[in-house]
Amino acid sequence: MESNQIGVIPFHYYVNGADNICTDTKGFDGVTFYNAMREGATVTTSQISPQHYIDFMRPILASGEDILFVGMSSGISGSFHCAELAAEELQEDFPERKIRLVDSLGASLGEGILVLKAVADKLLGLDLDEIYEKLMSLRHRICQVFTVDDLKYLRKGGRLSNMAFIVGTILHIKPLLKGNEEGKIVAFEKIRGRKKAIEALAAHYDAHVVEPEDQTVCIAHADCPEDANRLIDLLKRNHPPKQILSVCYEPVTGSHVGPGTLALFFTSHEGIRAV
Repeated sequence: MESNQIGVIPFHYYVNGADNICTDTKGFDGVTFYNAMREGATVTTSQISPQHYIDFMRPILASGEDILFVGMSSGISGSFHCAELAAEELQEDFPERKIRLVDSLGASLGEGILVLKAVADKLLGLDLDEIYEKLMSLRHRICQVFTVDDLKYLRKGGRLSNMAFIVGTILHIKPLLKGNEEGKIVAFEKIRGRKKAIEALAAHYDAHVVEPEDQTVCIAHADCPEDANRLIDLLKRNHPPKQILSVCYEPVTGSHVGPGTLALFFTSHEGIRAV
């Protein structure tokens, strides 16, 4: 990431009160982390403070560099607002520098796709403002759809905006969820059984993907690699993408969706979040 001038400002997460950060997602032990959650470990997170953003960004600006920041959806975390407060203060101290903030309206690889696009556009020679404008448009076309194994984690964190949609459903219902146009998590379809839920993710992809041959489609799973591999096979069946990136959910987002979550991220048509 350093070769592309990408920095990570980590969230803190707490396992039974112990403070942790994760900046090396490749080295993250997802099996141990999600097994701890299954066994009842208490996992909480805290948003990034304005001062933390300031401390990270100030040396970059002082060195004469501009900043393009891609953050977690303001619809599920207050951290983006904290970044706005930090940028306002820093802009006063560095009026000659550019600070551009992109509310991804997503999380996990919903943010990652935007970062990948920013890197690709930079290599093509686009300047910061051009890249910023492209990301601000693209974020509305990132389809983020997922299914969870247990709704209790989203319920506990208060991050599911239409819980009433799910309440009262019978056993074995696996809802499909998505990030909407406001970057909030909403349930939009009820599926009976895990296998059919995975098939429904692939069907959503088939219905809404655009130019798959030119894009990297992303999967994040919370310690369910077999299900991720099953989804990969289904994605390749009708509209195989240029590339599929599959990773284990990092612990901050993963703690809010819970073990067994399977999420799919891809570029679609305009207005996908309102579908």
